[in-house]
Amino acid sequence: MPVSAATPAETPAAPAAEPASAAPAGGRAAPPGGSAASGRAGAPPTGLPADFSALRRQDPELAGLLLAELDRQSRCLQLMAGENFASPAVLAALGSPLANKYAEGYPGRRHHAGCELVDLAERLAVERACALFGAEHANVQPYSGSSAVLAAYAALLVPGDTVLATALPHGGHLTHGSRSNFSGRWFRFVGYGVRADTGLIDYDQVRDLALAHRPKAIVCGTIAHPRHLDWAAFREIADEAGAYLIADAAHTLGLVAGGAAPNPVPYADVVCATTHKTLRGPRGGLILCGEHLGPRVDRAVFPFSQGGPHLHSIAAKAVAFQEAAGAGFAAYAHQVVANARLLARELAGQGLDVLTGGTDTHLITADLAPLGLSGGSARGRCAAAGIVLDKYAPPYSRAGEECSGIRLGTAAVTTQGMGGAEMTRIGELIGRALREEPATVTEVTALTRRFPPYPVTAA
Repeated sequence: MPVSAATPAETPAAPAAEPASAAPAGGRAAPPGGSAASGRAGAPPTGLPADFSALRRQDPELAGLLLAELDRQSRCLQLMAGENFASPAVLAALGSPLANKYAEGYPGRRHHAGCELVDLAERLAVERACALFGAEHANVQPYSGSSAVLAAYAALLVPGDTVLATALPHGGHLTHGSRSNFSGRWFRFVGYGVRADTGLIDYDQVRDLALAHRPKAIVCGTIAHPRHLDWAAFREIADEAGAYLIADAAHTLGLVAGGAAPNPVPYADVVCATTHKTLRGPRGGLILCGEHLGPRVDRAVFPFSQGGPHLHSIAAKAVAFQEAAGAGFAAYAHQVVANARLLARELAGQGLDVLTGGTDTHLITADLAPLGLSGGSARGRCAAAGIVLDKYAPPYSRAGEECSGIRLGTAAVTTQGMGGAEMTRIGELIGRALREEPATVTEVTALTRRFPPYPVTAA
């Protein structure tokens, strides 16, 4: 059971970061490997480590599976809202010798010897995260977004506390009160939702529920709401109710880094996020907060909810923060949003009911009821055509009724270098896949072949 991690952690404050050098901006986002130039015939894809041949020799069965997955990612249209392509530099850090090091604790306060160099790597990740998002304190150790949320709750709450969060049927995450998750078992959750007429967050309802239930914390953030959240409105409501404000920005923090979405850091007491998705880093979590809450957050991560940090992942996070600080990433983030808006418009033209009338982010949700299809059927038809996306239950769906929607995102295809023309084409291909038109998979393959996620580069 979680307890309040209010005891100060014995860790030094991270120094301010030096600004990262800016990458050249461009009209179309470059693939994560940089150049799309062709290399030598037979050269390994840059998405694999240079010593991949060692794995082929030792375990050809597993090597074959990894190569097959790389082929699947390259051949299909990757439209999962929570996925992206990490750069070769991020992948190199993930496969580095830092994976060998045990380092329980924090830089300068480890429980193990030999941590002098990994301390520098973690401090670099913390400094870069603080500089990138304008935060006073960052914890880069969470293994995942859910781990980050768990630590935020442990830092601010005790079992039985009331929490106001997005209701799961309206886009809330499992950590926002699902009974199958620690959150719903340890805390009393009250859910707010979206308006039936607009699909937008009902801030009047949020305020009414906050004043009626007086929660210890309000969680703002969703996994399926395509519009920007009003962080200032949530802050005002939290102050009026005497509650902490926790922002779950797992999906949008990469857009924040690129200046394409509003930053929750100035408004929330604690910000939880993932480092993959739109941030384009390794799979993992991140917590940002004010300096006064830093010790509580740190102790909620270690020793309360985690053991030794994954230093190879932390190093990869540092690389991702450095990449996101460049001007090229700002161009990428804005292109992600522009692509999502174009794709949403094309999907509406294909007969789908695009919820909220469009999007402000990378994320699109659409109802297939006008086409007479279920979300599961649509996902299957798209998968058969080489298009990967999620099924989705729109808000106000009737209990027990099969979900009638889909959820998709443009972060990964934008990383591949696709722009407006390709979004129009993707919308057409989704429409054709839903109608089960023949040869759609061939046209999808022809499109993805032009935009490899990991182009072979010259030595």
